[in-house]
Amino acid sequence: MARQLDEQIAGRFAVGRRLRVLDVGMGQGTQALRLARAGHQVTGVERDATMIAAARDALAGQPEGIRERMRIVEGDGRDTGVHFLPGSFDVVLCHGVLMYIEEPDPLLAGLARMLAPGGLLSLVVRNGDALALRPGQHGDWAGALASFDTVNYRNRLGLDVRADRLATLTAKLAGIGAPLHTWYGVRIFTDTAPDGAPVPADLDTLLAAEERAGRTDPYRAIAALLHLCGVRG
Repeated sequence: MARQLDEQIAGRFAVGRRLRVLDVGMGQGTQALRLARAGHQVTGVERDATMIAAARDALAGQPEGIRERMRIVEGDGRDTGVHFLPGSFDVVLCHGVLMYIEEPDPLLAGLARMLAPGGLLSLVVRNGDALALRPGQHGDWAGALASFDTVNYRNRLGLDVRADRLATLTAKLAGIGAPLHTWYGVRIFTDTAPDGAPVPADLDTLLAAEERAGRTDPYRAIAALLHLCGVRG
């Protein structure tokens, strides 16, 4: 996913330009820190105290120049209008957040408002068109059958959450003024790997295979996650 995001940034913005990045639901700050290291000015928004503490600990260990480029805001992603002016950011990330929100439309509209004209919106969501694949691969035939007619599922943390269908999100992005520019699949070959599985010795080859499949039909359509990139008109 990071490689996909870098590809979109490189294709949209001048080389060396320092971008204003907003990461909504930044978690422990993995992507926010990566982009700050790349020279961008990054603001991370997170409401979970444990995640904020982890992000701050990670940031504290960075050189001063990187610490100065990253700001952490405690808050809900649905309240971006409270913290920031419209059009304040060149890139807005919202990765792994929509599945936890029952009604995501207000959040999506708020994210689009944060983008400057030509800005990039990067979403990572659970793929509602492929929910049957995981239970089917584990031999849970009843679960696979039930997954065809819903966008609700139980994740590995035991939480009841929701997925998004590509066609539905494509229409929503067009409606909020950030129409879909391109999309990728994420976790195609590796989704069934057990938690805590050791990192394979041929990691670079694995990543190359995932990256190739993530941009290739029909593989990307059955990915566990979708990475959608919209552009503010």
